[in-house]
Amino acid sequence: MKINIAESNADFMQEIPFAFTTTAEAIGAVADDYAFVGPLTVEGHIVHTGSCWRAEGVIRCTKSFVCDRCLAPCQEEQEHPFSEEFRRTGEMAEDEEVNRFDGDLIDITELVRDTVLAAQPLSKLCKPDCKGLCPVCGADLNQGDCGCDRFVPDPRMAALQELLAKNKK
Repeated sequence: MKINIAESNADFMQEIPFAFTTTAEAIGAVADDYAFVGPLTVEGHIVHTGSCWRAEGVIRCTKSFVCDRCLAPCQEEQEHPFSEEFRRTGEMAEDEEVNRFDGDLIDITELVRDTVLAAQPLSKLCKPDCKGLCPVCGADLNQGDCGCDRFVPDPRMAALQELLAKNKK
């Protein structure tokens, strides 16, 4: 995913649009517990600001995963905006963490991969209020209550519960 910036070198604030379509495997955006299905589309523009080139845009993809709570297979449409600065190698920029490039081509492959992977939440849920599975019978609680007694006593209160049981006798 390389963008040719040769035409914007002399013309500041000129937007150069770009659009790419790729796969997660092609850019190395793979994980063990989820996958991106179909294409990843990247759209945006790059602008020469005078001191650097700023790439801005959005990445659209579809994530396929298994819900951590109810174990249902799920798919989720995602959009990830990005905005990064790029400078030529050798230009003055002390103590700045900016992306570097040589020549007239800016490669945004690493930017796209890092943006997509960093935006993934630690927990994968089919919906925010997923109820999960019953710990007794394994029924999907999103489909309805199974009727099992799922009360789990607090182990810190075990001594008090034993004392109350003795007093009832």
